[in-house]
Amino acid sequence: MQISSLVLLLAFLTLLAYRFGRGRAVRLVGGPRGVRDLHSLPSYYGALAAVWCAVPSLVILLAWQGFSDRVLTHLTVQSMPASVPALPAAELGLITNDVRNVIRGSVPPASASPEIRAAAATYQSLESAARAGLAVLCTLAAVLGGFVLWRRIAPDLRARNEVERLVMWLLIGCASIAILTTIGIVLSVLYEALRFFGKVPVTDFLFGTHWSPQMALSADQVGSSGAFGAVPLFAGTLLIAIIAMLVAVPIGLFAAIYLAEYADRRFRAVAKPLLETLAGIPTVVYGFFAALTVGPALRDLGQMLGLAVSTESALAAGLVMGIMIIPFISSLADDMITAVPQAMRDGSSALGATRSETIRKVVLPAALPGIVGGVLLGVSRAIGETMIVVMAAGLSANLTANPLQAVTTVTVQIVTLLVGDQEFDSPKTLAAFALGLGLFLTTLLLNIIALKVVRRYREQYE
Repeated sequence: MQISSLVLLLAFLTLLAYRFGRGRAVRLVGGPRGVRDLHSLPSYYGALAAVWCAVPSLVILLAWQGFSDRVLTHLTVQSMPASVPALPAAELGLITNDVRNVIRGSVPPASASPEIRAAAATYQSLESAARAGLAVLCTLAAVLGGFVLWRRIAPDLRARNEVERLVMWLLIGCASIAILTTIGIVLSVLYEALRFFGKVPVTDFLFGTHWSPQMALSADQVGSSGAFGAVPLFAGTLLIAIIAMLVAVPIGLFAAIYLAEYADRRFRAVAKPLLETLAGIPTVVYGFFAALTVGPALRDLGQMLGLAVSTESALAAGLVMGIMIIPFISSLADDMITAVPQAMRDGSSALGATRSETIRKVVLPAALPGIVGGVLLGVSRAIGETMIVVMAAGLSANLTANPLQAVTTVTVQIVTLLVGDQEFDSPKTLAAFALGLGLFLTTLLLNIIALKVVRRYREQYE
């Protein structure tokens, strides 16, 4: 049985368990009129029966999904000639890959050796038997779990308490997954970064001004030592982010003020969704726009003014990135401005302040924490952007403050270093993790600043 069919079967059994559990609870008190004699609503009894039906079978299904391939591969290898299981891990991995390619159809069976074809047939027969056993086991677990709970149902069963307890543990599990995922990401990046710093001094990475991660294969080749000074990368990232924020912050903030304070409802109902549509445009589209339109236009304008403007420049990337960030700042600022109580505006007007004075001296100070949080969110978005920089700013690691020249950023170099088949034991590849760690610490610092600002200037209103 296919996994999708088994999931549908389990869903059907879960629905049946809900119906039977709810119906038994109602029948035990003599029908709908006696529902008041139940400890919980009938739906809680049905939900508890459904949980007891679904959870055991899902645990079995997830365990099979996680370990079935390893077990079947081990059994298949053991069924091959005695010399195969004794092979080194690398050679054994090649053989198992050949078996998988034959099973998937990537390699015609006729072109494979008889041993590989026999192993593929063994694997498929074991998989068919395992799936049949899985279907029987999951069905029995679902039926048995539902039946056990069905027998436990009684008017004094605290079904609501048990369901809420299960929901609480589910929420705790989801939160734990998010936290553990974050910890795992940080530890994996940190481990590889420490390996990099074991090969390259930290001072060279943090304070070096030349970035050339190419490593030669032999000592007599040019650039055999490589250069891993990250200052040009962080400088280029900062330059593009500053340009983007100089575009996004004024436009986004003024748009939010107009939509929240001056625009009528009909215009706001149309303008705000259109403005937020910019956030849904893929970044690669912005990259095409920057590379094909903005970059050449800036170059031509520079030639008219007698300036040397590169086709790939920090200015082109920053301008387009600023346009992309406008919806983030505008939407958050608009929400914060509209959240300011109307009583504060009315009080300011009663004291003789004009609308502009009310906005400048009352509304904006009250909404400042949210606005600052939106701005820092936009900065984090600008720092982490990749596609626009690749297509509009180039790959040149130039240490310059001139926005008319080509620069690169940390994220672009991470992508460049990890493209293709790479060995994770050379400084060139490990440098990507050091850059990732630096980028993570930078965004973490921005988030901490945002939290400090929000807590410092936050005001609570009734």
